[in-house]
Amino acid sequence: MYDARSTYLADSVATVGPARLLTMLYDRLVADLDRGVEALERGDRVGGGAHLGHARDIVTELISSLDVAAWEGGPRLMSIYGYLLTGLIESAATGDAAKARGCRDVVQPLAEAWRGAEASLAASAQATRAATTSQGADEIGSTMLGVA
Repeated sequence: MYDARSTYLADSVATVGPARLLTMLYDRLVADLDRGVEALERGDRVGGGAHLGHARDIVTELISSLDVAAWEGGPRLMSIYGYLLTGLIESAATGDAAKARGCRDVVQPLAEAWRGAEASLAASAQATRAATTSQGADEIGSTMLGVA
């Protein structure tokens, strides 16, 4: 069966840059944690476990894609991911909403930091494009006026 929404989402994810993909993963991680906490607080361990399981999959992906040698904060981030992975497994297994909420409290500032980094990269790229475009327009204008 053709599912246009799934195709659109898959295409959207496949065409974004690495910074945007990372922020999308963090946004979904926060959403999964919120949903998992809410389900556990309602007493729905199955639903909570499903959301926390998806959150665990995202953290596992973040772990597998992290190059700890690429920057000085890499090893610290890896230890945070390890902490989150353990917390997610434990909270899903025990139905502990407080532990899941604690994981969310760790993830939220990270998500905000990555969104800030993405915005900074985007602004830098836009400034570079603007400078290049301006320079190109000046060169074209000079050529058209016969000025070298």
